[in-house]
Amino acid sequence: MIRLVDVHKSFGSQVVLDGLTMEIPEGKITAVIGPSGEGKSVLLKHMIGLMKPDRGEVFVEGENITTMRRYQMNRVWEKFGMLFQNAALFDSLTVFENVAFPLEEKTHLSRSEISDRVHDALEHVGLRNVDKKFPDELSGGMKKRVGLARALLLNPRIILFDEPTTGLDPIICRAIHELIRETHERFGYTAVIVSHEIPEIFDISENVAMLYRGKIIEQGTSEDIRRSEHPVVRQFISGSLEGPIQFI
Repeated sequence: MIRLVDVHKSFGSQVVLDGLTMEIPEGKITAVIGPSGEGKSVLLKHMIGLMKPDRGEVFVEGENITTMRRYQMNRVWEKFGMLFQNAALFDSLTVFENVAFPLEEKTHLSRSEISDRVHDALEHVGLRNVDKKFPDELSGGMKKRVGLARALLLNPRIILFDEPTTGLDPIICRAIHELIRETHERFGYTAVIVSHEIPEIFDISENVAMLYRGKIIEQGTSEDIRRSEHPVVRQFISGSLEGPIQFI
């Protein structure tokens, strides 16, 4: 579904992606793990074309998006949904207006059709009777559910999740993971999740890749990663303070 080939990205003297190569399999949930500050969010932005690599190529369903102009990218972006860390809701809009926003911007549906689609999306993420609430009236977990409802609304083929459980307590974290699993089974989208939730993220991921020092140093099934003999991977998933990872 997505393929990155020898991708390099630097910001000034800081090298973030250093010849990164990886593949995202179609129809599966892929987790990208790794220490903080390693560029996982930058990697997501390359997958969706919000950033261009300094060198290398990014393919989405076989199309090289690194050479596309903005008007060409509009067609590619229709394939994507995205759930940001803070859900990226508009504070001045109600829940209904937040979820309806992409339909109003990108379709010519009638008001009643938009209403039906919004209520269906909210129903899919387990939210009822919240239409008229504003984001500051919602809990963190509810905001993530609203963000997911909005991401699902246009039936994207790919959804990117940038640390979807950051700041949530363990119970709500598990609920969000279960919601991702349920919606994935229902809609069949390809998912990429940046996460620090180790080992919980292994329970919903069919594919796991670890980013370290600008490269994917290990990729495989959740069980492959659990059994990895790579010292950096073993240290990271065990939470050990001793070993090769250098935290700043």
